[in-house]
Amino acid sequence: MQKIYKIENLDCANCAAELENALHDVKGIADVSVSFMNGTMRIEFADEDMAAVMTEVRRVAEKIEPDCEIFE
Repeated sequence: MQKIYKIENLDCANCAAELENALHDVKGIADVSVSFMNGTMRIEFADEDMAAVMTEVRRVAEKIEPDCEIFE
């Protein structure tokens, strides 16, 4: 399953790239791309436990960019 999320308060393209690289290591994500220009994040989930995966995504995002907010 693939979903697109709105991402706000991401400071720069380097932060987006760092977030994308970190999210590739999250269990349950088959593929991910983060677009600083569009303010979006596309996640392809490897399994159906999307809530648990999104909890980890938000935790990783907060480490990289504490002001970052992710919306469905």
